[in-house]
Amino acid sequence: MNIAFIGLGNMGGPMARNLVKAGHAVTVFDLNQEAVATLVGEGARTAGTPAEAAREAGFVLTMLPAAAHVEAVLTGPQGVLTGVPKGVPIVDCSTIDPATARRLAEKAAAHGNPFADAPVSGGTGGAAAGTLTFMVGADDALFKQAQTVLQAMGKNIVHCGGVGTGQVAKICNNLLLAISMIGVSEAMSLGTSLGIDPQVLAGIINTSTGRCWSADTYNPYPGIIETAPASRGYTGGFGVDLMLKDLGLATDAAKGAKHPLMLGALAQQLYQMWSQQGQGKLDFSSIIRLYESPQ
Repeated sequence: MNIAFIGLGNMGGPMARNLVKAGHAVTVFDLNQEAVATLVGEGARTAGTPAEAAREAGFVLTMLPAAAHVEAVLTGPQGVLTGVPKGVPIVDCSTIDPATARRLAEKAAAHGNPFADAPVSGGTGGAAAGTLTFMVGADDALFKQAQTVLQAMGKNIVHCGGVGTGQVAKICNNLLLAISMIGVSEAMSLGTSLGIDPQVLAGIINTSTGRCWSADTYNPYPGIIETAPASRGYTGGFGVDLMLKDLGLATDAAKGAKHPLMLGALAQQLYQMWSQQGQGKLDFSSIIRLYESPQ
C-alpha cells in the first residue's frame, strides 16, 4: 500500500521504519532532514510538503508533538487536505485533546476523507519493536481498514469507539501513569531513606499489592531495572515535558466535563515544578529526583 507518514520523531521514525519493513511503499515528510534521510536510506521516499506526501497515498498517518502541529499539517496551505485524494483515510497517532480530534474529523469529512484518532502506548521501545498498543477512535468500517496498516506497527489494536475516544483512552491512561510513577518514586525514596536496600524493597513491591508497571518494568530508582531510563541517567524514553503536556490535556478535558481531578492536578503541579528546574528533557521517571532536591 502507498502510505504517507508525516512526523519522524522518537516515535514516528521507528513506526515508519516498521511500515517499510512490512513491504509498504512509504513516503515521509518531516522538518528534520536528518530523520528523513535516515528513512530514505532504509527504503522510504521523501516529499517536500505534507500535501505532496499525501498526493498519491492510499493511507495517511501523522505522528506529531501537539494539536497545533496536527492541525497545521492537515489544514495548512500545504497541508494534507490540499493534496490527498478524496476517500483516502487519515489516521492521526499523535496525543492531542479529544475536541481537536473531533473537529479535525469534521474538516476531513467535509473534504471527503474518513478520519480516525489512534494514539499509542508502549514508548520508544514498543515503537522500535512494533509492539505498540493503538487506541483507535473511528467508525467500524474505518477501524477495520486501519487495522491492516496499524498491525505492522503494533500488536494490540483496540477499537475504543467513535472519533475522539482513542484520545480519551490515552489521556486517562497517561494520567494514571503519571500518578503511579509519583507513587512509586515516593515509596522508593522513603524506603531507601529509612535504610532498606532498594533492590529488596523493589522486589517486595513487585511481588505484593503495590505492584504496577511503574514499579516492575520502569522503576524510577537507578539500577533496579537494567533497561529502564533510570539505569541510564534518565535519558531516552518519555520526556517530562511530554508527560506534562498529557497531564495538561487531561486536566483541560476534566475542566470541560466539570469532573474533579484531584490527584491529576497534583501530579501536574509536581511535573511542572520539575520541568521548571530544567529537567523537561529527562525521562518522566526522573520525578524521583524531586524528592532529593532542595524544596
